[in-house]
Amino acid sequence: MNARLNFFGSETGQKLIKHFNTAGQAITDSTLPRATQNLVMVRASQINGCGFCTDMHTKDAEADGETSQRLYLVAAWREAKVYTDAERAALELTEEGTRIADGAGGVSDEVWANAAKHYDEEQLIALVGLIAVINAYNRVNVIVRQPAGDYQPGHHHA
Repeated sequence: MNARLNFFGSETGQKLIKHFNTAGQAITDSTLPRATQNLVMVRASQINGCGFCTDMHTKDAEADGETSQRLYLVAAWREAKVYTDAERAALELTEEGTRIADGAGGVSDEVWANAAKHYDEEQLIALVGLIAVINAYNRVNVIVRQPAGDYQPGHHHA
């Protein structure tokens, strides 16, 4: 499989990705736990069917010390006992924020309140930003059919 176009090789694409990366760096530099960031990126990428990002973020998460078990179970996090209550709240917010068109009112008040119990305002800002940024990356890669499987950990790590 080949990408439909060389998005990352174009001048406009590089400018756009530079801004995505700048936003991503603000999130990386936040106090939102790195393990939570990794889980959110993997889950949103799974939901969006982005093989490129799923490959990248699972490999980077492993390089950051994440366990295989937690990565294998992220798609079924509700039934898994390996996540903290805070991580569960972040994953639930990720799902509702990613599937925003599927919910009549977007993210429910209950899901928001649950996340707010576990994260302070700065972390919530980082979490909302992360959900937005990973969804943007997913959409670019799905639209251009960016192939997955060749990513080396840390190559695009912010």
